[in-house]
Amino acid sequence: MAGYRLTHASQADIVTILTWSDEQFGEEARRRYEALIATAIRDAASQVHKVGRTARPELGDGVFSWHLGLSRTRSPGGIVHRPRHFLICRHEDDVVVVGRVLHDAMDLRRHVDPPHRWE
Repeated sequence: MAGYRLTHASQADIVTILTWSDEQFGEEARRRYEALIATAIRDAASQVHKVGRTARPELGDGVFSWHLGLSRTRSPGGIVHRPRHFLICRHEDDVVVVGRVLHDAMDLRRHVDPPHRWE
């Protein structure tokens, strides 16, 4: 498995998502979603799971998305029935950088700025 790195923006996204999940559905649901996010990050970084990646050339070279739904049966935290988020990632050397974690109804171009370096 390739290494991975989370940007500050993706970390903030995860905190926001998990806070909302806890407030709306409770602690147990938040834990399931947290485990699903962690599994999806590992899956997206894995060279084995290229099949689920969706290329996003409009967001820059090597950028791809990974929907959390692709990892839901592999998550050790239990099944999340309708995950609604996806990872926006790209390769930097041997590392997969997770730039954002976004709701699947969001407009990508409003939340990912291709020319800027992902911090």
